[in-house]
Amino acid sequence: MEVMRIAIIGAGNVGSALSAAAVRSGHTVSISATSPEKASEVAAATGAQAARDNAGAVADAKVVVLAVPGGVVGALAEGLAPTLAGKIVVDATNPLNTTYTDLDIEETAAVQSLQRSLPGVPVVKAFNTIFAGRLGTPVEGGRPLTGFYAGDDAEAKKVVAELLASLGFQPVDAGGLRMARALEEMAFLNISLNAGNGWAWQTGWALLGPTS
Repeated sequence: MEVMRIAIIGAGNVGSALSAAAVRSGHTVSISATSPEKASEVAAATGAQAARDNAGAVADAKVVVLAVPGGVVGALAEGLAPTLAGKIVVDATNPLNTTYTDLDIEETAAVQSLQRSLPGVPVVKAFNTIFAGRLGTPVEGGRPLTGFYAGDDAEAKKVVAELLASLGFQPVDAGGLRMARALEEMAFLNISLNAGNGWAWQTGWALLGPTS
């Protein structure tokens, strides 16, 4: 397994859970948050390195994971763009609207807008279909949960697949960024089921059956 240098932008439920899982898997993680204090708190709890700001988090990273609310992705990307040359951006966000009743998408998939705002930087959609509470528990009933990913850059997708596998998920290539719309809808379905039925936010996706 390749040990990766990973920057996680966002220290909420997803960012903190992903940080803990990645550190346990042997990766080096730097994390930033809305305040240095929050980053330090999560870093201390997960074994990551706290960064004072986003630029500091991504400086030495190979993979940059966006783990923030979907509504701030555009502005975040604009600020990060000058620092992302040679890196892989992983979009773990879901474009929920302000009332959490639907997805707020201007085109086929929200991640396509992100990719267009970062020309020359490979963007891969991944982790968005996995609840924070499952990032550290990737196995259910003896089977690994599926880690779907989508992107237009083959080499970047290989790296993301290796990252998913290192955390214990079964990586499945969903195709190009066009297919990220399906992944965003899958995430919304899982969110809606848990919110509507009072479930425990522990459900996950698993692709079963023979593939050869």
